Amino acid sequence: MKSALTALAALREGNARFVAELREPHPVRTRRRELPAGQEPFAIILGCSDARVPAEIVFDQGLGDLFVIRVAGNIVAPSQVGSVEFAAAAFGTRLVVVLGHSNCGAIHATLEQLTRPSRDQSPNLRSIVNRIRPAVEGLIERGTGLGRDALVQQAVRANIRMSADHLRHGSEALEQAIERDGLLVVGAEYSLESGVVDFFDGVPA
Repeated sequence: MKSALTALAALREGNARFVAELREPHPVRTRRRELPAGQEPFAIILGCSDARVPAEIVFDQGLGDLFVIRVAGNIVAPSQVGSVEFAAAAFGTRLVVVLGHSNCGAIHATLEQLTRPSRDQSPNLRSIVNRIRPAVEGLIERGTGLGRDALVQQAVRANIRMSADHLRHGSEALEQAIERDGLLVVGAEYSLESGVVDFFDGVPA
């Protein structure tokens, strides 16, 4: 199993290939025959459900390489924490990436609800907004005079940081894995415009 830093380097290299449109050929048929015996994903990705951000593609990885959890707004709720705990324990995976992206629709929905509350929002959508709310309401309360685009940009990163921090400190199992097993949780933002993934939170110097 790859160490956290080796896995992080592999993701960075894969994203560079994706951006340069130099993706490697992945032997699908051979890998499909191998995988029924078991899996050894080298990274856990907690990403947004946005159709424009498929983790295996933007990191140029193949079948069985990534354990991917996707939910709108890359939020962290008990089921997502449990999924990360499971993968870390079952497969020995040592890298967790919270992958958000520019111009996130869930961030827009949260900002809209905070600035112009609506009773028409479904309870299910509200549950997502309420998970994002603590990360972004401070930006609004501080009244920094940011334009809408800049506010969304900052809110995207604040939400990624909050989700990554929740994984680091909201689970006894993950805290122990970080302390004892070298588990690393990092936050990253995918640019819809350039295709580049920027690892900006929790990355060792």
